[in-house]
Amino acid sequence: MDGGEAAVNLALDSFSVAFPLPYRIAFIVILAIWGWGVNLHFLHRRHIDVPALIRYPGRSNSSQATHHHSTYRLASFLSLTSALSIVTFWLFTRSDARRVIDYDWMPMTNLLVLAALFAIPLRSLSVSHTGRSRLLWTLRRVSIGGLAEAKDGKFGDILLADVLTSYAKILADLFVCLCMFFFGGRDGSATARPDRGCGGAVLVPLIMMVPSAIRLRQCLIEYGRVRRAPYSQSAGWGGQHLANAAKYATAFPVIVLAALLRSRKEGSPGLYKAWVAACLLNSLYSFYWDVTKDWDLTLFSDKRDSHDHSYGLRRTLLVHKPGVYYVVIALDLVLRCTWMIKLNSRMDRISDFESSIFLIQFLEVFRRWVWIFFRVETEWIRNASTGLGMDDMVLLGDLGGNKYEDEV
Repeated sequence: MDGGEAAVNLALDSFSVAFPLPYRIAFIVILAIWGWGVNLHFLHRRHIDVPALIRYPGRSNSSQATHHHSTYRLASFLSLTSALSIVTFWLFTRSDARRVIDYDWMPMTNLLVLAALFAIPLRSLSVSHTGRSRLLWTLRRVSIGGLAEAKDGKFGDILLADVLTSYAKILADLFVCLCMFFFGGRDGSATARPDRGCGGAVLVPLIMMVPSAIRLRQCLIEYGRVRRAPYSQSAGWGGQHLANAAKYATAFPVIVLAALLRSRKEGSPGLYKAWVAACLLNSLYSFYWDVTKDWDLTLFSDKRDSHDHSYGLRRTLLVHKPGVYYVVIALDLVLRCTWMIKLNSRMDRISDFESSIFLIQFLEVFRRWVWIFFRVETEWIRNASTGLGMDDMVLLGDLGGNKYEDEV
């Protein structure tokens, strides 16, 4: 083995040799599509019509596949495509680090194929042309922080933008792959050890800020609409939207301070303490908002021990039994605070491994997947209580209170 081969092997760990960064990105994206299918399927069985909530095009006749089956079909095809790609990659590279570097065009081609299959409607493999066009239009609107009116699918815009905040690090890694592939120089490769400083010290942190900036702008748009509308007791003056915007703004100091800490090899106790404080504020504020505002639970209000519902929850529970809600609340708090592993000197070193970074990204996507069930349930209950028309809300017959209350 010459010196060049030794350097490559030292730079790439066994995890990166077997599962390079572009394939990890593809895996999480495909996993998200599978997860969305499970969201739709489970909530459909709970008589919650998600497509109606997000104003997604419905099925014109009963012979068409349901939305969750269409999602499963798309996820299956994307999974098969990526599986064929990575198996071919393994056959060509044979676990050799030098070959992994040289054949980086294979996983990058896979990302290109996935993007094309997702963007180009194929009637036999995915959702309808109308539905796909609606999704792409929504992505374009949301990408600049746009927000539809309620009748045009505002909730869908909010849901999609919230999901993007959990993909901030994955979007940054996608940029890193592209940067290394196109601008990495003679020895650059998308499958090399990820250079998260590629393109400069500013670009990656900025990309990570974009999803939070999108949601912040949406909150300000909602605040502006409330201020322009005639005052009503239910709408108030819009302070909740400003508070929500502030929650997303707390992500910015975390990202900036982390970038500054990485740039200072000698360390900085002051910056480190500021980063810990920023992380703590962001995590606890977001956790409080998940429980109190996104899920309408009473854990942090004076109504938590009301006699008409389980402690800290609410009267109407559609997703599952009360015990599941308590587990999800605890899980949300734990996964919001995964950054705390860096407070331990031994765990801090482990968190810099590519396998650990991937695990943390996966856990955040998992947390958001669980969050969706309860956020959609909450929106369904809110709309049912405000009396939307039958064209928008169906299957409301099971909303007569806590359906699991008598089982515990």
